[in-house]
Amino acid sequence: MPEPSQPPPPLEAPRPHQPPRPRSAPAFERWLWASRYLAVVPVVFALLIALFVCGFATMDAIRLVSKVPAIVAMSDADLVQVRLETIAKVVKIIDLYLVATFMVVFSLGLYELFIAKLAVAEDAEVAERLLLIRDLDDLKDRLAKIVLLILALLFLEQALRVPLTQPLDLLYLAIGTLLVAGALHLSRGSKGK
Repeated sequence: MPEPSQPPPPLEAPRPHQPPRPRSAPAFERWLWASRYLAVVPVVFALLIALFVCGFATMDAIRLVSKVPAIVAMSDADLVQVRLETIAKVVKIIDLYLVATFMVVFSLGLYELFIAKLAVAEDAEVAERLLLIRDLDDLKDRLAKIVLLILALLFLEQALRVPLTQPLDLLYLAIGTLLVAGALHLSRGSKGK
């Protein structure tokens, strides 16, 4: 009985001609690849800055809360100015917490892009919408949105401090508020990516 014929071996694709590599190339490439660990320096310092800013914001919040008894005892005439000052302080505290958040996201993004993926973040439910950074554009998008929020809060803080003495001042404030609202709305437009 004749044996079944074997299929012919697959043909190898021709390899493109590569110039000979110098002996030092693998060592240099290993050194160059290891240089990505330099990103640990900004990761660590960004986290330290985030910790410092968060502590600073928390101290401001404690100071503000400690003033509540004095505010409650004020007369109605004094409360008008104190309310505006209090709102401005609250906006500043939120702004500082957003700066701390920016530094944390920046730090995590650099780590994931240059060092390694965070296995803990991969399994976390909140990480998918908050911390997982897939590429540089993803990191830039997340950081840009935080910066836009920080700028909006800075605008609000300054708007609360500006005295409105003329009707034109109110018009400028309205135009500025409209521009900030438009920028925030446009930043949400890229959410569907």
